[in-house]
Amino acid sequence: MTEKSAPSDTRPAPPSAKSRRSITWLLTAGMLAALIVLCLVSASIGAYEIPLGDVLSSVQHKMGLGGAALDRVGESVLWNVRLPRVVLALLVGAALSCAGALMQGVFGNPLAEPGVIGISAGAAVGAVASIALGLSFFGNWTVTFCAFVAGLATVLLVYTLSRSGGRTEVVTLILTGIAVNAFAGALIGLSIFFADNSQITQITFWQLGSLSQATWPKVLAVLPCAAIGLLVAPLHARKLDLLSLGERPARHLGVDVERLRISMVLVVALLTAAAVAVAGIITFIGLLVPHLLRMAAGPGHRFLVPGSALGGALVLVAADLTARTVAAPAELPLGVLTALFGSPFFFWLLRRTRRKQGGWA
Repeated sequence: MTEKSAPSDTRPAPPSAKSRRSITWLLTAGMLAALIVLCLVSASIGAYEIPLGDVLSSVQHKMGLGGAALDRVGESVLWNVRLPRVVLALLVGAALSCAGALMQGVFGNPLAEPGVIGISAGAAVGAVASIALGLSFFGNWTVTFCAFVAGLATVLLVYTLSRSGGRTEVVTLILTGIAVNAFAGALIGLSIFFADNSQITQITFWQLGSLSQATWPKVLAVLPCAAIGLLVAPLHARKLDLLSLGERPARHLGVDVERLRISMVLVVALLTAAAVAVAGIITFIGLLVPHLLRMAAGPGHRFLVPGSALGGALVLVAADLTARTVAAPAELPLGVLTALFGSPFFFWLLRRTRRKQGGWA
């Protein structure tokens, strides 16, 4: 009688550290190259066609590196319409995606995104209320200002309501965010109910998300917030890696979990509120990009946080180019386009996670 052999483990071995480093370098180089190409293509394509060579020549001319200026119309289209839009797409995409990576790290949940704690909904309340009430104390900047302030105020409210005994539980924070999201939805509905037809049109277009109103002043408005958030976020990558081991092990390893959560929530609020204020509600970037990078290169935040910013910029530049060219001369709402592709991905992600965990219970 022969001894029955034990069943062999057929699961693939996890990639080595060297292999992960190679993957991250390849991903970074690939995304960077694709981003440069997409930015040039996005600056070139449109109702007024500008050849790629002319785009490069004009940029070189502006930088004093040779090249030549375009004709008057071409220069105006390139520098006053196309390039502000490309740069705004870079900033908004990087901000939303980096905020998503931070949220998933802080909550230890790959399905988290900034909208979970009510930032987007709060910013929408500020914008919609300013339109419905006809506020204009900052001229054309009033909607942007109100959206930014309301987004930050909502995060502070959610965080204050979630604290108990000097601590903030993740479950309480998420449930409070759900309640605040529902309340914000009711306020938006109430504002729409009392608004006139022109205000309803303006509110609807803002909520659908778009970069069609991009200008250099708007780029300069979002730049400081995005730059601060994108520079601060990678500094906390190691602590986020330790937090992924669990709260108790992270505390034993010297991480002040409460302070880390406060810092990260404030950074997420800064990034998201600035992006939503200038571009409206653009969903799923903060969920989709970090999760795809985590699947490709692993959960380490040293790559995931800056990589998500790069990937988010790449995805939003591509989405904006698609939105304004696929149905030309009309332009698809950017928020609708990202939701159209993001929703099936989210559904697939839910099914995949549920299958791997054997259910939610």
